[in-house]
Parts: sequence; structure tokens; C-alpha cells
Amino acid sequence: MTAAEALPVVSVIGRPNVGKSTLFNRILGRREAIVEERSGVTRDRKTLEAEWLGHEFLLVDTGGWLPTGSDLDGKVSAQSERAIDTSDLIVMVVDGTTGVTEADSRVASLLRRSAVQVILAVNKIDSSLRDQDIWEFMALGLGDPMGISALHSRNTGDLLDRIVELLPSSEQQADEGAPAAGETDSNGEVPGVAIVGRPNVGKSTLFNRLIGDERSVVHDLPGTTRDAIDTVVQTELGLLRFIDTAGMRRKSRVDDNTEYYSNLRALRAIDKADVAFLVIDASEGITSQDQRLAERVDAAGCPIVILMNKWELVNQEDKDDLMYQLGQRLHFLGESPVLRISALTGRGIQRLIPALEAAIDAYETRVPTRRVNEVIQLAQSAQPGPHGGRVLYATQGATHPPTFILFTNKDLPASYVRYLERRLREEFDLGATPIKMRLRRRD
Repeated sequence: MTAAEALPVVSVIGRPNVGKSTLFNRILGRREAIVEERSGVTRDRKTLEAEWLGHEFLLVDTGGWLPTGSDLDGKVSAQSERAIDTSDLIVMVVDGTTGVTEADSRVASLLRRSAVQVILAVNKIDSSLRDQDIWEFMALGLGDPMGISALHSRNTGDLLDRIVELLPSSEQQADEGAPAAGETDSNGEVPGVAIVGRPNVGKSTLFNRLIGDERSVVHDLPGTTRDAIDTVVQTELGLLRFIDTAGMRRKSRVDDNTEYYSNLRALRAIDKADVAFLVIDASEGITSQDQRLAERVDAAGCPIVILMNKWELVNQEDKDDLMYQLGQRLHFLGESPVLRISALTGRGIQRLIPALEAAIDAYETRVPTRRVNEVIQLAQSAQPGPHGGRVLYATQGATHPPTFILFTNKDLPASYVRYLERRLREEFDLGATPIKMRLRRRD
């Protein structure tokens, strides 16, 4: 069990558009969840570590629970119900400006049947003049309500005091599930794997299969995932952080603020990831949108594993043409491994972990300075630099990705630097991982 898994879980529950994500952001002290003045923006469960007065806990944001609705509404509601089942404490949020609704009563009935403690937070109580509005929510049968304003931070400190008062003490946490010595769950120590692709290519289905839980809402409506959802999973490689990102479209197709912020979070997840799974819908071929997204992921500087998803839907005669398209449109990804999978059926999924292992090992490669110079000298002996250009000394300056610093007697042309890079890649078995070459001229 990791340190994060040992923390108590606090879930924010309620019907749509009562301010759950605003409260989630307020407690965290930063904007993590996307907030819009319309219902249905939050769909998946999003879990992050929070802290108040030295007490740490996991805070879960959920989509709005609805008693009836579309198939997608039902899946979002199911995510809220799963959050209830796995929580130590529930904060039920209601809208103080609308009074008790039928949906509020249905959520409260669901919570009363659970064995989890509940704090009833009446949101949008922006001033003391509205404090009396909270008392009608006593009818929900969840105890005394607390009037707050998540947007203006009114009484949120009192709410947090109440949360930590009801949570297990640190001694109980240690007894019930403290991590074993040597286990960590640090963002800086757990390799991150971002699952990226255009909308509706199967990213969330793959994410759920990898983590072994229905964590992300899966639906055939493009754009179902709105935020970057991440989960730390114990694998044969140790801890890995899988990050499900929103489907990304070109800017001209982004037509609302929600999708704009979704794209920003997806880009941030890519920039922070150690490896990216680039998911492509094999049944639709390699699109220009896939190509642009691949260029953006490649620019982030992390290794890329290309996943041709829905491979079972491709006709046998079309498979060769599809691989030709891949070589033509994504040639700039070089030796990135290509895996043919089906996230829905599980076909080929067993090959993902070995591919990740190779990519992470190359990304973290550290080469002794002596060996770097030996390879550079042999490369220069086989092919001297043009116009007397020469590398005098070389060293590896960093990992993530491997970065080599070359001290030269004069400027070297880009073609010769690529030659040296290729020799380093081949000698140290760096595969498809990006390599950075830094030149320093010594006069």
C-alpha cells in the first residue's frame, strides 16, 4: 500500500451544478477541476491529495448525480455511487439559492442508506443575510447543514475544520494502513504515463483496463472525458501513474471554455509525463489530427509508444495500408514502438508493460563520461566533422530525457550533430527515447 492509499478519502457529492468542483478547487487552493456555469461539465472522478492544519486526506470530485437521464448521465451517476462506496467521509453539496429539489432528496436518500458519515454543505450562501436559508435543508435528514460560499471562500475554513474533526486520527491511519518502509508515492518518483489522442479513440477504455477499475466514464460520445484523471497503480515495474487525458482537437474546432481548459490540462499532463501512449483509432486510419497531436507530444520530449487501438475492426487487406500510412504521416517519431491492441477486448494489452519498461529505462539512462567520450571519438574517427570541426569533450548533463553536452572547437552543422546523436543512440541502446544535444563552443 502506498502512502496516498493509506490516507482517508473525502468525496464531494451532489446533483449537477451546485458548485462541487468550485468547492474542490477551493479546498485544494488551486484550480484543478474545470468549472463552468452549466451542468454536466464534471463527468469522471478526480482524486488529489489535500491538507488542512497538518491533516492530509484524498479529496474526490465527482460528476453530478441524477436519478434519471441519458445513458451517459447514468454512467456519471454510477461514478458518484462508486465514490460513496470507497469514501471515509462525504461532503454533500446543495444549492442554497434554489432550495431542496427532488434530486437533492434522492441523493440524500442514497447517502442515508450508506454507512459513511456525511457533512451537508449548503453552497452559495454568500452573506450573513442568507444564513437562514440553510435550515430548510434539515428536511434531507443529514443533520445540521453548514452554510458556505465556495466561490467567495465564506465559511470554507469551518467546513475543513469539521472534515478533519471527523476523519480518522493520524495514529489510526498508521495502524490501519501506513505504507511499508521504502514505499513512496511522490509525483517526482512515480513515473507518469499520459494516455493521449484525439476524441473517441478509446483512451478511457484503455485507462480503465490498465488500472483495473471503472475510473473514467466510457461512452461513445466524443469528448466524454473533460479533465486529466490520474491513478497510481502497482505493476511489475513498481508504481506507475497512468493519466487519462481529454481528447484533443485542433484550435479551430474548440468552441467552448470547457474544451479549452480540457486541452490545457491535457497539454500539461503531456509536458509532465515520462512516457506518452499515443492512441490512434486504427479503424479510421491515420488522420491529419493524429499527425498534429503526435507533433505536439513529440515536442514535449518524452518517449512515445504508438497504440493502434480497435485493431480487431480493421480488415486484413487494409492492415498493410494502415502501417504504410503510419510510416508516412508519423515518420518523425522515428523508432517509436507500434503496438496493435484492442482496449475493449484486452488484445495485446500484455505487451504494454514491456514497452513501457524499455521506454522508461532509456529515458532514465545515465552513461559514464568516459564511455560518452569513447563513442564520440570513434564516431569522429569514422567520419570527421566538416571544415575541421571537432568535439573536444563530451558528457551527459541530465536524464529525462538523456541530454549530452558537447564542447566543440567551432560550430558544427546540424547534419553532423544528428550523426553523433545517432551513434550515441545506437551504442547505448536508447531506442526511441528523445535525446537532447547541447553544444558549447570553446574558443
